Amino acid sequence: MGTFADRATDLCTFIAASPTPHHAVAHAVERLEAGGFHVVDEASRWPDTAGGYVVVRGGALIAWRRGASIDPTAGIRIVGAHTDSPNLRLKPHPDADSGRWHKVAVEPYGGVLWNSWLDRDLGLAGRLLVRPPNGGPPEPVLVRVDEPWLRIPQLAIHLDRTVNTDGLRLDPARHLDPVWGLRDGEDAPGIVAAVADRAGCDPTAIVAVELMCHDLTPPAVTGFAGEFVSSARIDNQLSCWAAVQALLEAPTTSGQLPMICLFDHEEVGSQSATGADSRFAADVINRIAGGAGLDVEDEVRLRACSWAVSADGAHATHPTRPEVHDPRHLIDIDGGPVVKHNANQRYATTPDASAWLGGLAGSHGIPLQHFSMRNDLACGSTIGPLNAAALGIPTVDVGVAQLAMHSAREMCGSLDAARFVTLLTAALSA
Repeated sequence: MGTFADRATDLCTFIAASPTPHHAVAHAVERLEAGGFHVVDEASRWPDTAGGYVVVRGGALIAWRRGASIDPTAGIRIVGAHTDSPNLRLKPHPDADSGRWHKVAVEPYGGVLWNSWLDRDLGLAGRLLVRPPNGGPPEPVLVRVDEPWLRIPQLAIHLDRTVNTDGLRLDPARHLDPVWGLRDGEDAPGIVAAVADRAGCDPTAIVAVELMCHDLTPPAVTGFAGEFVSSARIDNQLSCWAAVQALLEAPTTSGQLPMICLFDHEEVGSQSATGADSRFAADVINRIAGGAGLDVEDEVRLRACSWAVSADGAHATHPTRPEVHDPRHLIDIDGGPVVKHNANQRYATTPDASAWLGGLAGSHGIPLQHFSMRNDLACGSTIGPLNAAALGIPTVDVGVAQLAMHSAREMCGSLDAARFVTLLTAALSA
């Protein structure tokens, strides 16, 4: 796709189109369909012919490319990522008017850095389940309001004199509900009705909603020489974008099965029908193997010859807080993708998988960095251990180094974003 600057711009385009997991999946499907992939319905029989295919389940998707036959000894090459990011999500009864204020009741989703959502212009996006006029099951409608309706104003320093010395203290039950209007004159409709109106839906036909806030500041290539990408949801839509691009660009290898799995709900533990701790990936592999005429013995052989990459963001060493990092495992922005290690299996990286990926990186001139958490700090995790356990496939956890992870606005290096696509492309075609 040209230079690393072109890659960085395309990453911004992907994230801008994806304010929610459902939008990320829809945009990924658009890209894959433009590249010749075909969407298959999970409830229908699947083709047993060569081609590229995509199956969507809620805010998750799995896509793969297969030839006329599948060689069990060639194995599967999997890149996994997750579509969700920490944010603020509307509660089932979201109208929380107080005094003169129209407010919205929200619930923090995942490990949100609460303070990063203050004093930002926020929009709303998600999906509405709408009852069709002529009956039948409710139909999902993707919605997004990119207007600055919502804001969480911070308390002025005059009313919180110790905030700079003692730190900001927020109560998620009292201090995070955004305001979106005043109750003067004619009252505004409820927030769901207002969103439905923007989407052209009849509010009385809505049977369920899934709405979340998103920052309206657009993604941008930043830094003096364009070294950085600054955006919401870099964790982990950068990996979703890189996985999609890698699958589109990976050369077809006879008998092999390249696959990407973009799961939802990683930020809250992955235990859902669309999370990595579900049967989604295993069932898809079962069906592909069966459609290719492989028996149980062949499918076990197929998995035994496979490799998996768990692609998720990594912590760069902070420029003003280096003391929170292990001094023997310092990580540079744009120093190369980061292989993540943890002896207690919070990351799934095995020595064999690390060596496999290292060989691919070396053959493509891509530097790798290696991260290990300080022993006195709790280590995060990702989909890697869950997917490795569910599929029995050796896995390496790797990602692009970033700062401000779980903030409403994060940052990473432009060059590493481009390198990551190259590395994942190599992994899918190795």
